[in-house]
Amino acid sequence: MSLEKVLAISGKPGLYKLVAQTRGGFVAESLIDNKRISVTMQNNVSVLSEIAIYTLEEEVPLHAVLKKIKDKENGEIASVKPKDSKDKLEEYFFDILPNYDEDRVYASDIKKVIQWYNLLQKHSMLDLLEVEANAEITDEEE
Repeated sequence: MSLEKVLAISGKPGLYKLVAQTRGGFVAESLIDNKRISVTMQNNVSVLSEIAIYTLEEEVPLHAVLKKIKDKENGEIASVKPKDSKDKLEEYFFDILPNYDEDRVYASDIKKVIQWYNLLQKHSMLDLLEVEANAEITDEEE
């Protein structure tokens, strides 16, 4: 499985993994409680591999940011909690990505990234970040 099969669905907490496609959408399974839901094309769905974080120079792919968190935390749960203060979250994120664009990346975005990292870590899916990084290197070489 790759990050292309991990989804964020607007209005739904946590992350979902793509289980099967249907005629009118697809079936996704929650990483929080393993419940399956039917998702239609009316839902706003983001694939984790397509999400990026704004920096002052460019957009950094989410998998690269998650990998930096993994490296900082040695593969463990994030040392900052998503419910910590705005200042604490921004300070933590500044350690991870010193040049992130503070005008376009909000505290709510940082909370979401930390929650997603913790979910991926809990489900032993952080290895997907390595797969994603290797695929990106291969694409650049071609």
